[in-house]
Amino acid sequence: MNGEQGLTGSDTVREQYATADRLNTRISLHDRYSVNKQGFGPWIAAHYSFPEGARVLELGCGTGSLWAGQDALILRCSELILTDLNEGMVEKARAALGERPGLEYRTADIQSIPFPDRSFDAVIANMMLYHVPDMEKALREVRRVLKKDGTFYAATYGENGMTAYLNGLLKVSIPVSSAFTLRNGRDKLKKYFADIGTALYDDALIVTNAEDLADYVLSLPAAQGLKGLTKETVRAVIEKHMTDGALRVPKEYGMFIARAPKDEEDP
Repeated sequence: MNGEQGLTGSDTVREQYATADRLNTRISLHDRYSVNKQGFGPWIAAHYSFPEGARVLELGCGTGSLWAGQDALILRCSELILTDLNEGMVEKARAALGERPGLEYRTADIQSIPFPDRSFDAVIANMMLYHVPDMEKALREVRRVLKKDGTFYAATYGENGMTAYLNGLLKVSIPVSSAFTLRNGRDKLKKYFADIGTALYDDALIVTNAEDLADYVLSLPAAQGLKGLTKETVRAVIEKHMTDGALRVPKEYGMFIARAPKDEEDP
């Protein structure tokens, strides 16, 4: 789980997440300046409802940071498999969480999940579906590996959050994928699930150090290609718009909780 917005495309994703440095830059901004002190990761985990002895698969686990401090949740699972497209991220998760009974790490692509049909009580894909080149294939795969009474958890962002705000502030066009957002995610899921709930996360950033936000902007996948978007330029604009030494940046995040996977022949 990385808590951010990004571009689609497997090559872009592999390059961007080959190491954890840029991801950690973005996570640290949220940790330091978020108004909601519960934190997005703990908020997500609080919505998980696993049966005792559940088999759980996470796709796009990132550094595994969501599972820190969630020992009771991990112990509830007979098997928890953390996967990511990039081996480097899988190793970061392994280093952070360690080896323990029932916890497994491996690389996997959501478009071709390497497990049999009806394998899992829950499948998790947080803040990553907007990266997937073939959404239909990915959601078919999720449905395939879920048990008939299984649950799919998919956190994502809205279309009026941080990047939209930063584009207006900096007068640039940092692209944001709209492949799977709070606005359109339900429509994409309803083909595969009969029961879809939505939970919204109430938060914003109050940034008091312009350099931290400038580092965040330049760590975004698309920001690297924008001419003239230097750290000095970004920092100067941020400082200009601060009021009493702070800048309020809106956030728009939430999660879909999809139950009752439909059979392939269901309408």
